[in-house]
Amino acid sequence: MESDTKYFRKPVATDGQPLNALISRCPPLDTNSTYCNLLQCTHFADTSIAVEDADGALVGFISGYIPPSRPDALFVWQVAVDPTCRGQKLAQRMLTALIERCRAEQSIRYIETTITPGNAASEALFSRVYSDLNAALEKTVLFSRKEHFAGQHDDEVLWRGGPMGKPQA
Repeated sequence: MESDTKYFRKPVATDGQPLNALISRCPPLDTNSTYCNLLQCTHFADTSIAVEDADGALVGFISGYIPPSRPDALFVWQVAVDPTCRGQKLAQRMLTALIERCRAEQSIRYIETTITPGNAASEALFSRVYSDLNAALEKTVLFSRKEHFAGQHDDEVLWRGGPMGKPQA
């Protein structure tokens, strides 16, 4: 029987291949090359979080980065939760832990992501987290279906929550 014990940590290079496999089990997430996943686990380790179960298997991952033009923002690129761990609020716990770490280490005041319209799970997750943070929400189309995706992909709507005050000591 699988244990519910989870270990939250910064990712490392050896997470690259397991991350690629995790994302492939999480449609509708876009899969990236293993090389991209290695960069997410190394170059972006300070703004990402990995979660492994009691057996050491990677069961959750959030990749993020700080946009160079907005050093006070954490942009959340992808949230992946293994199908066996759904319904445990793992995504919310990961996102909250990542935000707390980034606020303490990197002076983050805004949380950003893009969500395609109709992605109810992502909309619910970020709505809950922004509400918990008492962060005002702004939504704007960042990449349009027509202009950026030649009609082959839905709009990507930027969700920007904040500003948040200094983290509690």
